[in-house]
Amino acid sequence: MALIKSISGIRGTIGGAPSDNLTPVDVVKFISAYARQIADGKRVTVVVGRDARLSGEMVERLVIGTLMGCGVDVVDAGLCTTPGVEMAVVHYGAAGGIILTASHNPRQWNALKLLDSRGEFLSAAAGAEILHIAEAENFTYADVDALGHVVERVDFTEQHIRDVLALPLVDVDAVRARKFRIVVDAVNSVGGTAIPALLQQLGCDVVCLNCEPTGEFAHNPEPLPENLTEIASTVVREKADLGIVVDPDVDRLALVCETGEMFGEEYTLVSVADYVLSKTPGGGNTVSNLSSTRALADVTKKRGGQYFAAAVGEVNVVAKMKEVGAVIGGEGNGGIIYPALHYGRDALVGVALFLTHLAHSGLTASQLRATYPDYQMAKNRIDLTPETDVDALLESVKAAYAGEKITDIDGVKIDFPDGWVHLRRSNTEPILRVYSEGADRNAADTLAQRIMVKIKEIA
Repeated sequence: MALIKSISGIRGTIGGAPSDNLTPVDVVKFISAYARQIADGKRVTVVVGRDARLSGEMVERLVIGTLMGCGVDVVDAGLCTTPGVEMAVVHYGAAGGIILTASHNPRQWNALKLLDSRGEFLSAAAGAEILHIAEAENFTYADVDALGHVVERVDFTEQHIRDVLALPLVDVDAVRARKFRIVVDAVNSVGGTAIPALLQQLGCDVVCLNCEPTGEFAHNPEPLPENLTEIASTVVREKADLGIVVDPDVDRLALVCETGEMFGEEYTLVSVADYVLSKTPGGGNTVSNLSSTRALADVTKKRGGQYFAAAVGEVNVVAKMKEVGAVIGGEGNGGIIYPALHYGRDALVGVALFLTHLAHSGLTASQLRATYPDYQMAKNRIDLTPETDVDALLESVKAAYAGEKITDIDGVKIDFPDGWVHLRRSNTEPILRVYSEGADRNAADTLAQRIMVKIKEIA
């Protein structure tokens, strides 16, 4: 499979033919380009951290060695969560950061995720510049007397946890008083260290499942219901109050109710936002991407705030949050962005805020979930041919549904009174993604099929 290049970094599989994978040569080339762009002739420091996947050590050595060869100093965070690296960039006043993780992708994948001096993903312009530098191989290396050094080796997890627990809306005493029993599934990556450590400081009784950071993922690492049958049964067997699931780099958070039922990844953000809004005078603004549940808008309105939609992608959500001064935001895949800590998806802050909310409510997880609007999503696709003019097709869809609320900042989203459909071209496959939401799964799928029939008529 060809490398996937985006503004958030470079992603690919390890091993095999050089033309189809993320090779050592690719790593050196793209890191050299990043070093040139971020250093701009100055002596700078970059934070490097990685998840526990099997190729991580190999890629980490290449990255650190290349940065040193470019005259860049390195803070080596070693095994570290994605939000931990983001926060470490700011903590150390670094010029940028590099996270070695393919997030929820399977074990054969890895990626170079690139950060700016704010610990945030690069802008589109900066990302494009790095791709251009790499393509032209327009970089040079430092003389022997100007080589970079590893200036510090640090485990940033403890500092990350301290910062989370110091937040005014994290009520440590209330959580400790509930004495929650919690099962954690960290899919044998860095969350297996970070999440239990956080929970123990919150006075929870922790049952660890797949918490050894070996990189041997115990199941498909994407935290979807079909991959979480083991923790669901363990929560029930252990008579636990909650199950917590994170992906390999710990920027996504999924929850399992005491019944063994999924709380719902979409509702991780909804519930945490509800709590934050309840403590914010006037409610405050929220942001999620166009493919996230309508429940966030419902909760925001109920609390007196205003909801805003962003294009898909963390960098777009963050930009919109800054624009509207949102007090919380994120993505429906379980990604919580809480600006009071930092502008990045962070499962640790999500856990602390959710447990505070649960403790204050006096409810069980399933009872809390029942207090929110219950929407269901369907995900479909339309295969595209090379001849398909996607832009013209989407314009025709907009015209056909001009009487409905249309949002076109990222594909086309049509909001109906009883649900919505979001049409968006894939960045990695020749397909048009068709996401929909309704009162139940059948309603969501029926709505999507209606739009897909219309598209066939138009095409």
